[in-house]
Amino acid sequence: MIRPAAVAVLLALMSPPSARAETVLLHAAGSLRPAMMDIAATYQAKFGDSVQPKFGASGLLKDEIAGGAKAEVFASANMEHPAALASAGRAGPVVLFVRNRLCALVRPGLAIESGSLLDAMLDPHIKLGTSTPQADPSGDYAWAVFRKAEAMHPGAYAALDAKALKLTGGPATPAAPEGRTIYSVLLEQSAADMFLAYCTSAESAHAENPGQQVIALPEALAVGADYGLTVVAGASLAAYRFALFILSPDAQRIFERHGFTAPNLATDRGR
Repeated sequence: MIRPAAVAVLLALMSPPSARAETVLLHAAGSLRPAMMDIAATYQAKFGDSVQPKFGASGLLKDEIAGGAKAEVFASANMEHPAALASAGRAGPVVLFVRNRLCALVRPGLAIESGSLLDAMLDPHIKLGTSTPQADPSGDYAWAVFRKAEAMHPGAYAALDAKALKLTGGPATPAAPEGRTIYSVLLEQSAADMFLAYCTSAESAHAENPGQQVIALPEALAVGADYGLTVVAGASLAAYRFALFILSPDAQRIFERHGFTAPNLATDRGR
């Protein structure tokens, strides 16, 4: 049961704009950029506070926050990184706020379907791109796909682990040009023939280059991604207000429009 004092705090956080607008410092997974920019603009129009975002690989952002970087709201592409901050006393409780999935983005001219995806991944002539494990949850999810592949094809894990090219999400990997999706750029540059990436990011890449295919992983290889939200210790009231807005139906609908699964919106619809 929610105590009256807690209700009062929630009402205060979601109240109309205050006389003095504040700036919320947001650290967020790179895959959230398009959706979170829309959410930040909607939030600012409603409450008056602005949002100063920093996007990147969630593991690297987590390390920055743990090291004392100024941050107030952390939106991670997994649950583990914000949970690590919470366990260390650097952040509050972690809440699941959206879900994503892994897809394969394939260069033009490469004939691959969902049913033949594993064979293509194992083909020594096909360059397989991934993000960087530990630094970026997308890389960790790719290796979860490799572990599933082992159950289907003994020896697959070792082969995929050896051939995967960690092209994004690391401390020294290149960033995408302004307004572009890094996966689309890497395929265009022939750095990889296919890329295991979030489905939302793969669809963005396809929009930039319609010749690139987005292939759904077959059920036996499918891996989902749970995104976790937390507020960093010492954050402002505006930061809590923004975190609550991320969980609101208005923001959840924006996530859904950008291709994410919005669990809080599903709960709202079920009432």
